[in-house]
Amino acid sequence: MDATRFDKAKLPSRHVTEGPARAPHRSYLYAMGLSETEIHQPLVGVATCWNEAAPCNIALNRQAQSVKLGVKTAMGTPREFTTITVTDGIAMGHEGMRSSLVSREAIADTVELTMRGHCYDALVGLAGCDKSLPGMMMAMLRLNVPSVFIYGGSILPGRHEGRDVTVQDVFEAVGRHQAGEMSTCELEKLEAVACPSAGACGGQFTANTMACVSEAIGLALPNSAGAPAPYESRDQYSEASGRAAMNLIARNIRPRDIVTRKALENAARVVACTGGSTNAGLHLPAMAHEAGIDFFLDDVCEIFRDTPYFVDLKPGGAYVAKDLYEAGGVPVVMRELRKAGLVHEDCMTVTGRTIGEELDLVDREADGKVIYPVEKPISKTGGVVGLKGNLAPDGAIVKVAGMTEEQQRFTGPARVFECEEDAFEAVQARSYKEGEVLVIRNEGPSGGPGMREMLATTAALSGQGMGKKVALITDGRFSGATRGFCVGHVGPEAAHCGPIALIEDGDMITIDAISGVISVDLTDADFEARKANWKGPRETIYASGALWKYAQLVGSTHRGAVTHPGAEKEKHVYADL
Repeated sequence: MDATRFDKAKLPSRHVTEGPARAPHRSYLYAMGLSETEIHQPLVGVATCWNEAAPCNIALNRQAQSVKLGVKTAMGTPREFTTITVTDGIAMGHEGMRSSLVSREAIADTVELTMRGHCYDALVGLAGCDKSLPGMMMAMLRLNVPSVFIYGGSILPGRHEGRDVTVQDVFEAVGRHQAGEMSTCELEKLEAVACPSAGACGGQFTANTMACVSEAIGLALPNSAGAPAPYESRDQYSEASGRAAMNLIARNIRPRDIVTRKALENAARVVACTGGSTNAGLHLPAMAHEAGIDFFLDDVCEIFRDTPYFVDLKPGGAYVAKDLYEAGGVPVVMRELRKAGLVHEDCMTVTGRTIGEELDLVDREADGKVIYPVEKPISKTGGVVGLKGNLAPDGAIVKVAGMTEEQQRFTGPARVFECEEDAFEAVQARSYKEGEVLVIRNEGPSGGPGMREMLATTAALSGQGMGKKVALITDGRFSGATRGFCVGHVGPEAAHCGPIALIEDGDMITIDAISGVISVDLTDADFEARKANWKGPRETIYASGALWKYAQLVGSTHRGAVTHPGAEKEKHVYADL
């Protein structure tokens, strides 16, 4: 690529590399070994969430070197930097989970600050674990510089007693162990083999769901989300992503040209048909917010409602990300959606071609095993369903992938817990009853604070064989690995005196995922009477620091639990300064 194609007079890096006044700035760049030519080329931020917290992130620094090679090949100058990530598998089931959703905002904020502070012209973002994927893409949309997202890749499945296993199996084994159905020795053997490589959790949990979103929404190269982290092809996708970023600079194609309302709908379709994580109902609105697009939980659920579910992935199904990749990945999934008229083909992608043009290049068919033909789906509606009613006026969300119609309706008396720990203790002690609706409140974005996921509790229920015999609702979240009739994101949250704050033991709750209703057998007068006696939000121990700050700023769940006004209120775009 000819470097003369890039006019520095129109790029942010001119503020640190051009003209006599920037001699001090250039001296810093010379100190790091850059040549004069490199200094005057476009500066491309290469952001990773690398750390040693978990296998999801451990390969990102290696992949970043391939990205940098691609940038250099295309006459750009890469500048690598890192940001944080909180890995849910490690944070799960204790106070650390409060940091998880907050980290999404911190990732977006720190990438923004690094890009602004050093005036980089483009961004290639690499992420591996749950919240780091939407966090990185939110930063791209906020800055609106030419950007390419690349996923670090999934972990390979473990093998135990002749079958594939994932970390989900280990969480559920804890419940079986507690119930006396598995010995300590058997549990230790499983935990030692469940996670055999680098990469994010292998099922269609939050990381792989959002990786599929990155392709479907157009911010990642086609098929780049699928290859497991150890595969050498990950480095080839990384190198190609670096070159793609330079092409986007040359053509002035920006994230908000790519992420439109139609692109968000495409992404929601892919979440639904793959039985993806309910967390997509939080992250898609948050990404839309950064682009100034109104796309809320209701809109996501509307897409889910009329999208067939035809990709058989864990936790509701049988296969993992590696299997989806080998079956053709997201391009084949979207090709099936296109057959049903469920894809907006005119949406732009980071290749510079439209989704339709990219799908024209796909020649593989659904294998009928991992990816079913769209005309013969596993079920006629999406694997994720939205709910509304007098218990959740702002909405709620539930994953129904792998559940029968009969299992998608539940009525039972409430059993109220004021936090996750209380619920987990009751599950461990088996001091709950079949047929109850377990209500976990005060776990919303503000009231938690941090909107924790409840995988430890739901996995213990499944491990005890009770996952289909009780229902569970919360103003918090569920892991993408959660299965069973578990309703999350109930809004308004308890801290804002939503109806969930006013539920009492014994109230009859009905959840109907077929009709999209969640209700409690109380009248408006009953709610008003209880509200008059409400004593206010539950006090937490977080009275300072990042979690306190988040609790003060965070908005409602159905709008993405975001912490700033978004593009709708902005008075400038970074890329144009």
